[in-house]
Parts: sequence; structure tokens; C-alpha cells
Amino acid sequence: MISSYEKILKTAQDLRWEIGGDFHEKIMESLYTDASQIADRATTHPGEEPRFDLDRMIDRLVTSRIWGFPLMLLLLTGVFWLTITGANYPSGLIFTLLIEIIHPLLKGVSASIGIPWWIDGVLLDGAYLATAWVVSVMLPPMAIFFPLFTLLEDFGYLPRVAFNLDHIFRRAGAHGKQSLSMTMGFGCNAAGVISTRIIDSPRERLIAIITNNFALCNGRWPTQILIATIFIGTLVPSHLAGLISAVAVVSIALLGVLLTFVVSWALSRTVLKGEVSTFNLELPPYRPPRILRTLYTSVIDRTLVVLWRAVVFALPAGIVLWISSNLLINGVSIAEYLINFLNPFGLLLGLNGVILVAYIVAIPANEIVIPTILMLTVLVSGMTGMGEGSGVMFELESGMMTLDLLRMGGWTLLTAVNLMLFSLVHNPCSTTIYTIYKETGSVKWTTVASLMPVFMGFVITFFTAQIWRLFTG
Repeated sequence: MISSYEKILKTAQDLRWEIGGDFHEKIMESLYTDASQIADRATTHPGEEPRFDLDRMIDRLVTSRIWGFPLMLLLLTGVFWLTITGANYPSGLIFTLLIEIIHPLLKGVSASIGIPWWIDGVLLDGAYLATAWVVSVMLPPMAIFFPLFTLLEDFGYLPRVAFNLDHIFRRAGAHGKQSLSMTMGFGCNAAGVISTRIIDSPRERLIAIITNNFALCNGRWPTQILIATIFIGTLVPSHLAGLISAVAVVSIALLGVLLTFVVSWALSRTVLKGEVSTFNLELPPYRPPRILRTLYTSVIDRTLVVLWRAVVFALPAGIVLWISSNLLINGVSIAEYLINFLNPFGLLLGLNGVILVAYIVAIPANEIVIPTILMLTVLVSGMTGMGEGSGVMFELESGMMTLDLLRMGGWTLLTAVNLMLFSLVHNPCSTTIYTIYKETGSVKWTTVASLMPVFMGFVITFFTAQIWRLFTG
């Protein structure tokens, strides 16, 4: 009987005869051939014209010390301009369809078949309207922004952004690979936290985890785009509105990058002191984006996944908001009690009680901040039926737009600016908080990463409000 040892020797012998006696020579020849081709592309002999290399020519521009950052800002501004300009019309159509047409139709059907007012309110004025707000506000900008962002990613540009930022991260006392985890955080902060595993140093990895929340994630882009469009874009002529709104959003994103540098520098020189590690960053080749794959990745894996997550959290949030706005104590709803309690502190920060309540409700997901704000704004603006038999969370008049609604709730330009700032600097969502705990295994550092941004957000909005009021009287 043939032993396993003999079987292995026989298999090795058979394979040796199959590959032939010149196998080693063939491997060495292929290695030297590849090396010669690489050297031939990278060197120029005396008297020869320099070879045209498109990748190197592009890299000379996008990674240039002079042109790298201006081109980065130009590309980001262009992406946001296309998003803001292109999202206005479809967003209006979806708003009209879901809220101005379908919602009254559903209310009529409910009344005709005699559904109790509280069931009607929970399902139609709570769950349905919250979902409708999420879809109308978030779907159009995401359907434009994510494909454009994915195109830059597939083309190979985002690693060049990390390359440009590497030197600054090292100067801040952080690891250069933090630029990669920060870039990942612009898609999802939880994914950005997980991507810090590429950093070998525990100290530098912890810095990257704590500061990743300053990268605007998927759930916060729609808030930034909407507020910039309806408040800042309306300050200039219509032909400049999209550009100015895009510049405002880019400015907030850049502020997040600046805060990442500042906090990384502070941590690396106080509680997380240590030597900065070095690493090699290999830039991938440029490649033409594959349109079908880009559309699939951006629409299925990003737009619809983020939208579905928002809808999943918006449904129960809408129900809770409706119940809290219709459950009365001494003639005042629970929601109004909470809003009135937080309103003085909110006004001190240049915000209001509605925004603070919305961010408490939206801890599970940043995507539901705007729908929650809109629903609560209607409540405190006196456009809601509060007694038995009405049960209506809110019903907008035909043609009323989001800007009109927020202005009726007492919003000013300061409120909008500070909301954009607070959207950047506040606590991570529950998924990111859980991910931070799983990655660090520490309640202490999870608490620091969760509460430090909130404290910073309060400080930034407070000083912004005081300076604003000082100069505007």
C-alpha cells in the first residue's frame, strides 16, 4: 500500500516532468523582462525625447505642492455644484407627489373607511410623513453625489488626496495612513473607524479613531447640502446660488479636515504622546471608471442602502414624534415640554430647542435629522392639531417650501450656519459608537470619542453665535 509520503513524492515527480527542466530559466526570464519594461518606461536615454506618460503628467498636477490643493478644492466644489443644481427639481417633484398629493389622498381614504383618528395619526401623520420627508429630502442629492464621488474613487483620485494630506498629518503628530481612514470616513464613519486597522501603532490608531467623526459621513451630506441651498444659496442671484451653496458645503468639509489636524496635534502632544511612525504609500494607476459598476456601487451599495437605513429609523422616529406631540400633560404635549426646556440653551448656541431634540432623536442615524426638525418645527409653529379627533402631526399648505416652514419656526441665517457647524461637530451615530467600542475595547476611549465632539460643537456654535450677534446688533 502506497503511503502518503510516497504519494507526495510521486506527485512532485509528475509535476517536475510536466513543467520541464527549464522552468527556473523561464521564471527568471519573465522577471527580467518585466523589470526591463518598467525601467524602459521610467528612464530616458541621452538624445531621446521624453516619453509621454499620462499617469505621470496627471500626478505632476494633482500631487503638486502648488496645484494639488487648489485642484482638490475645485473638484469638490464642482461635485457639490452639480449635486445642488441637479437635485432641486427632482426633490420638488418628489415632495409634491408624496406630501402634497399622496398624503391628502391617504387621509381621505382613511376618513372614508372610518379609521380611528389615533391610528390614522400614527400611520399617516407620523410614520408615512417622516418617511416621505426622508425620501424627498435625501434621495435626489444622494442619487447625484454618490455616483460623482464614486467616479473619483474608481478613477484613482482619492489616494492622491491622501498623498497630499500625508505630510500635514505627520506634522500634526499622527500617522500618514490616517489620511486614508479619514477619506473612508467621508463615506461612513463606522467604516472609517474600522479602516484604522491599517495603522500599526496603537497610539496613532487611537488618534485616528477619535478624530474620524470630523469627516462628514453619508448621513450628514444631505443636511449640509439642503441647508446651504435654501439659506445661503438664496442670498445671491439665482445664477450663482448653486456655486455659492457648493462653496459653503466645501468650507464645512474643510473645517472638518482642519479640526482633524488640530485635535490630532493636541492629542499627540498631551494624553497620546509618542513618536510618529513612517510608511510607504503606493499610488494606484489611473484607470477609466466603469460606468455600469460605478452606477451599481453608488446607487445600490450607497444611495439605496443609506436611504433604506434612513427609512428604517425614520418610521419609528415619526411614530414617536407623533405620539409625543399628541400626548398631552396639562394641555401641553410632551414634545413641546422637551423643546421648551432645551430652547433657552439652544438659543444661546445660535440653534433652538427643536434642533437639539432632533439630534437626540437622531442618535441612531444622522439621516433623520432634517425630517425630525421639519416635523417638530411644524409642531411648535402652531400648524398642528393637538386634540383628540385631529391627531394631525402636520399638514403643509400647497406650495409651501422647506425654507418657508423653517422661517415660520423662527430660523435665521445664524440658525442655518450653526446647524451646519453642529452637523459637522456632534456625537457619532450609534453604529459608529458601537464600532469604536469594538475596535478599542475601551469604555473610556469610546466615551471620549463620543462626548468630545459634542462639547466642541457647543463651544464652536456658542462663540459663533456671540460673535455674530456682536457684529449684527
